[in-house]
Amino acid sequence: MSLVSAISISSRTPPQRDRALDALRGLAIAGVVLGHWLVTALVAGGGTVSGASPLQRLPALAPVTWLLQTLAVFFFVGGVLAGRASIGSYRTWLRTRLSRLFRPVAALLAVWSLVAALLPTFGLDDHAVHTVVQLVLSPLWFLLVFAALTAATPLVARLHPGWPLLVVALVDAGRFGLGLPGWTGWINLAAGWLVPYCLGARFGTGSRPVGWVLVTGGGLAAAGLVHWGGYPASMVGVPGEGLSNLNPPTLAAVTFGLAQCGAAMLLLGPLRRVLRRPAVWAAVALLNLSAMTVFLWHQTALLAVTGTAHVLAGRALPGLHTPPDGLAWLVARVGWLPVFAVALLGCWALFHRYERPPARDERPVLASSRG
Repeated sequence: MSLVSAISISSRTPPQRDRALDALRGLAIAGVVLGHWLVTALVAGGGTVSGASPLQRLPALAPVTWLLQTLAVFFFVGGVLAGRASIGSYRTWLRTRLSRLFRPVAALLAVWSLVAALLPTFGLDDHAVHTVVQLVLSPLWFLLVFAALTAATPLVARLHPGWPLLVVALVDAGRFGLGLPGWTGWINLAAGWLVPYCLGARFGTGSRPVGWVLVTGGGLAAAGLVHWGGYPASMVGVPGEGLSNLNPPTLAAVTFGLAQCGAAMLLLGPLRRVLRRPAVWAAVALLNLSAMTVFLWHQTALLAVTGTAHVLAGRALPGLHTPPDGLAWLVARVGWLPVFAVALLGCWALFHRYERPPARDERPVLASSRG
């Protein structure tokens, strides 16, 4: 990007826009993408293809998931923007918000409906097709929850985050202490993500003391629950483990999310100073304009590289097709990350147009308050 382009983007940004929130959202998306690329493996064996994770054989990598599982930050930013929004006509406001979420989803579903129908012609059995399609579509749960919270904004914007946090604690106590059915855990799918959303909507960006309280209290609570409460150390699901902190969210994941929200509050000041530089802000702005495309297509990019490399090489390549059973696999996988990024750039070139609003709704995009 040229300096002239960067300055142009910066000059078109309204002065009242909080650039730091865009940076936090970009960091959250980048954390999700990088996390998926590092822990997602497809291994051929027994005449089929199965999913695997290096976390199965390398539990010492669990702390990495504490850095890269950044969904709470995304919900926190969404809550801040919802709390600041001037809704006016609720139906118009909601239609605009949801169309920005689901227009790119429609493109993904259309493409993958065709791809899924063609995969058996390449020799993939039903299990392999299910594995691949699930890998692509599983992130959509996040968008459904976010859409539901967005629709409920007038009801939850003033809800104290302590109330959904209490619900999460009670649900976990019932599941793990009183023997309630496992399905009750799915109550936390809404309650768990309500905590950072309500935190952002009610308290905005808070203050440094609040940030430190959340970082310290949330971090210690999450660590204590893992150490003494029997919760998994990984903040993402690990194939083969009976309990996941993420699916549905547990009290450990939610308290860890509070620590992340506190860290986000503490980062706001430094980010605002850094983002005064036109080149830095231009990069953040462009990522936000394509955030949905990046989120929806990053697993497709991984699959495209995995499949193409296998066809071209005619054998299993380290870090791509081999079992993720040691540090050598992880080192090799890091080497594949730039290739995944190039493939994602190709997906962006093809599909980012679906993230733009229809011509009748189009406004200067940097002047809008996208959430």
